[in-house]
Amino acid sequence: MARRGLLAELAHQSRVQARERERAERAEVREYNAAVRRAEQARRAAERAQAQSERAAEAERKQFEKEARDAHIAEMEAEVEERNLRLAEIYSELDSLLASTLGVDDHVDLESLRVTVNHPPFDRQELEIPKTPPAFPPDPREPIFVNPDPPKGFAALFGKEKKHAAAIAKAQAAHVNALVEWRADLDRISARRQRALEAHSIAEQERLTALEEARARYARECAARETAANESNRQVDELIANLAYGTPEAVQEYVSIVLSNSVYPDHFPVTHTFEFDPSSAELRLRVCVPGPSSIPEIKAYKYTKSTDEISETGLSQKVCRDRYAGAVHQVALRSLHEVFEADRRGIVGTISLEVGTQTIDPATGRHTYIPFVVVGVERSMFVEFNLAAVVPPLTLERLGASVSKNPHSLVPAETSGIRRS
Repeated sequence: MARRGLLAELAHQSRVQARERERAERAEVREYNAAVRRAEQARRAAERAQAQSERAAEAERKQFEKEARDAHIAEMEAEVEERNLRLAEIYSELDSLLASTLGVDDHVDLESLRVTVNHPPFDRQELEIPKTPPAFPPDPREPIFVNPDPPKGFAALFGKEKKHAAAIAKAQAAHVNALVEWRADLDRISARRQRALEAHSIAEQERLTALEEARARYARECAARETAANESNRQVDELIANLAYGTPEAVQEYVSIVLSNSVYPDHFPVTHTFEFDPSSAELRLRVCVPGPSSIPEIKAYKYTKSTDEISETGLSQKVCRDRYAGAVHQVALRSLHEVFEADRRGIVGTISLEVGTQTIDPATGRHTYIPFVVVGVERSMFVEFNLAAVVPPLTLERLGASVSKNPHSLVPAETSGIRRS
């Protein structure tokens, strides 16, 4: 039996994202999200009030304790509102499993499955910037020898020449020392510059090496994306060509894509297995739905102040039975509708359908499959129905389906004499 392939998985993920966008736009979802925010605000208010009560002086304690109680009550009431809105959303989705697909064209334009590669930007752009070369201050200027001023006036007349000569000798010696220090400074500066230049050269070479490796890795990733896209598009081309010839593998792949587009609520996941027989143009389709325990049996939540408890009001057994049976019946008609509507070329002439669940047999403790709906349907008959106005159990009866009398209690449908998938 065929299951979801690569193209079907791509289509499924696209449809899931579309469904989440549609779901986020629905009024009841917005209302539920608002309730969640109110519940969170109430919780924070209760925590603040409790903290204030604990810190307050005795004179203020009673007031803060009252505020804390009021905030706690608001928190509990907000939580009840949140839970009830979530219940309403779940029940709304279950009761509209068929209606939710009727406004959607289930035909899949295979050209829409082509993949266009959008490469992300290079993620190491910082490596493309060269390292900033070290900046150096100018060299110290060479010391300049300055002769002491010769004696003037009376000093020159009274034999001050010797003192002047001594001053010159001293100045010359100081100049020689200054030149030695200056040359030593130049040597030290030159050494520091050389070390800085070598460090910069090493850092720059490391940058260039890292850049080369990052670019090579990015090129490999881009090539892998291109290869994957080309392979996916090759499969699309092959599927389009083979579907035109009606090859069984192509029909099954197309059906896989169609059914992968059929996205059910998260709380009610549905899986499909199927096989196409080209000799009879029959699709044998098995749909597995969750067991009855997956559906809540709660009518509403209620908060009682006197006991400070949130309690549940249960649904009647009849409502639970009817809701689960209704979901099963809707899934059956929805599955038939989606395949027949998607198959515009009429390759599938008949669908042999089973809808059931996997559960544990209480008698054996082993996993077992229980069929709830078993039916064989001709395209020519089914496409005449206006599913927007039907009552699902009556439609299944008109189709000659064998239907479980009580799916909620895991009563199987009678399958003797019924063509099974």
